[in-house]
Amino acid sequence: MAAFVVRLPDVGEGVAEAELVAWHVAVGDVVTPDSTIAEVLTDKATVEIYSPVTGCIATLYGQAGDMLAVGSDFVVIDTNVAAAPATVEGSPSNVNVVSDPGVAAAPATVEGSPASVNAVGDPGVAAAPATVEGSPASVNAVTPRRDVESEVGAAVAAPAVRERARRMDIDLAVVTGSGPGGRVTHDDLDRLLQVTSSTLTPPSAETTQTPLIGLRRRIAAQMTTSSSRIPHITYVEEIDMSRLEDLRRSLTTLYPDQPRLTALPFVMGALVLALADHRELNATFDDDAQVITTYQAVHIGIATQTPNGLIVPVIRDAHVMDVWQRAAELARVTTGARDGTATRSELSGSTITITSLGALGGLVTTPIINHPEVAIIGINKMQTRPVWDGSSFAPRVMMNLSSSFDHRIVDGWQAATFVQRIKLLLEEPALLFVPPPA
Repeated sequence: MAAFVVRLPDVGEGVAEAELVAWHVAVGDVVTPDSTIAEVLTDKATVEIYSPVTGCIATLYGQAGDMLAVGSDFVVIDTNVAAAPATVEGSPSNVNVVSDPGVAAAPATVEGSPASVNAVGDPGVAAAPATVEGSPASVNAVTPRRDVESEVGAAVAAPAVRERARRMDIDLAVVTGSGPGGRVTHDDLDRLLQVTSSTLTPPSAETTQTPLIGLRRRIAAQMTTSSSRIPHITYVEEIDMSRLEDLRRSLTTLYPDQPRLTALPFVMGALVLALADHRELNATFDDDAQVITTYQAVHIGIATQTPNGLIVPVIRDAHVMDVWQRAAELARVTTGARDGTATRSELSGSTITITSLGALGGLVTTPIINHPEVAIIGINKMQTRPVWDGSSFAPRVMMNLSSSFDHRIVDGWQAATFVQRIKLLLEEPALLFVPPPA
């Protein structure tokens, strides 16, 4: 067997390990360059690992939920596709290959042992193969992804998905793919199978146990750390958003070519101005070292619900942006979080976080602080309510602000005055744009 060992690449700019979220292949599957092998997770970013060569999957190391070290053996691929799949015994030698996926490093055959390759250089130049006596060839595959397979007019799917669809007697042409470029995934087949079975059989009394892995496990760990180590104080205040809503609608009508305005860019503006008077809240707290770090720049985390769970992309330097720039950056980072294209740097480094459930926001929430920050601002839903103005009830657009603070760092008085400053800025939106007198 001509074996290539794919080692887990550094998918997170220097991280030491990654969590195996899911295999996309099984032993015996035939793969080609750009076939998806697996998904791994690091720092809340899910990354797909692709095959660098054509061959048959011989061995898979680890299972979903395992933490794997970068550089460790990941997959063994038999490049002799016609050969029966087998498990490679022993530990293959490590050889680094840094190359363009379109160029294959040709292994040289040595009497009694397969070839090993160490190719670093111009992708257009074939590297001279080196041999390691008694060890199979191995590859450390850091492979840029390609969008779709080259088959014209055929459904886009990995070989393992095609084989499974054949076993299930499913025509891939009728399956809507949810992967990049419309690629049909195992999840798409699962959903189709679930819909089909639900229409044929009554609900079952059976239960399902699902291991907590991937992003869900990261979220659980983060929430446990935040809730167990931080003594929260939550302060709720209602805000009359009527004037701000009038302003938002006017700006949207006057400038239709500008980014779409929601209430959130205005809330960010109020937050920036309020933090100018309360620098102690634009901070992080190191529990172990007992050190508070206060920041001049305001990097706002936006808690974003995605198909995979809660992710917090970051709007950096919000203090130097206008309302249009904040709206554009908000759309960019939240879209990246939802479609999985956000970079590692875009998912870390916030100094304070805003969380909002939009129309589902309810009247009051008790948001959990994004550790190691010391404050989080929670936006509840806006709704028109009758409000007493001193002589009669009038319809006003009202919104509750639910904010939590680390009570070790922030006293109740500080929390209240901070929220009251935000309230004033939102209820008198002209203050967001007119600087105070010198």
